[in-house]
This record gives sequence, C-alpha cells and structure tokens, in this order.
Amino acid sequence: MRTMPPALDEPGHRAVVTPLRRPPVRQSVVVRAPQRRTFDTFVRTIGAWWPVQPFSAGKDRVRAVTVERCRGGRVYETWADGTEVTWGELLAWEPPERFMMTWTMTPAATEVELMFAALGPRLTRVTVEHRGWEALTDEQLGEDCALPGGYTGGSYAAGWALILGRLGAVLGIADSEGGQA
Repeated sequence: MRTMPPALDEPGHRAVVTPLRRPPVRQSVVVRAPQRRTFDTFVRTIGAWWPVQPFSAGKDRVRAVTVERCRGGRVYETWADGTEVTWGELLAWEPPERFMMTWTMTPAATEVELMFAALGPRLTRVTVEHRGWEALTDEQLGEDCALPGGYTGGSYAAGWALILGRLGAVLGIADSEGGQA
C-alpha cells in the first residue's frame, strides 16, 4: 500500500518553498498619462528618451532606436554610419497592454516583458520584468553590463529603474496618491 504525502491543509504540514536561484529583475513606475499614450511614447519615441549613454552598444554613435511594431519585429539601434545593432525580437505584441522581447544585449539571450496597466484615465503603471538569467553562467552574471556589477551586483535593477525614470520624466511621474512626485 502506498502512502500519500500529507495534504497542504493538514495540521503539522510544512510547505517547502524553494527560492528562485536567479529571480527576474522587476521595476515599475507610475506615470501621468493614459495607457495608450504611455505605450505609444515608449515604442514610437524610444530613441528620443532612452538613455543610450550608457544603455546601448553604440553609445554616442547611436542616432536612432527603432521598435518594429509587430510580433517577430526587431528592436534595434542605428549608428551614424548606418550600422544596426539588434537588441532583440518581439515575442509578443499586444498594444497598449504589453510587449515581450528577447534581450540579446546580455552574453546569452534573456527576455524582457513590458506591461502597461491603466490605473485611471490619465494614470498608467509601467512594469518591466527582465528574466531568463538561467541562460547565463555564474561568471557572466557578475560581469559589468552598462553599469558596473552585472546581475549579481544589482546593476540590471538599477539600470531598469533609471530607464523607467527617463520615461517618467517625459510623461510625468505620479506618486502613489496620484499627485505629481
């Protein structure tokens, strides 16, 4: 006769939670703009507000950043000499709620999802989740990226906070009470 493990709701049972070895990087910002405008500002004018110094391959050579607005489209930077460097490919395209892409600016491809949640008629939460860190070796996780320290040093979290802060500066950052921050 086979015995079954105790049910989760039985007295004395202790659930075991295994922490993620390499949890996703998550950041968000609440902006003072409708959902559609926030989404459109992110994808249509990314080259105007994205901090290409230091968050690009070409830095001061970058003249444009483009999002090809369809599933399978590329996100890429264009340099003054015409060189194109691909940041990733769109895996999901669901305007104005979200898009998801591969992120090839890491030593091995990871995944970035951007979500745009309407909190009111003129209030939107933009959330980024950067995941797939399992594709990188321990050594790669510690390597510097655009900021020193790599994933293990918190530079991706700091980087996404800075990037979302730039988007918020364009649209207007709202505090948790809905006022200007």
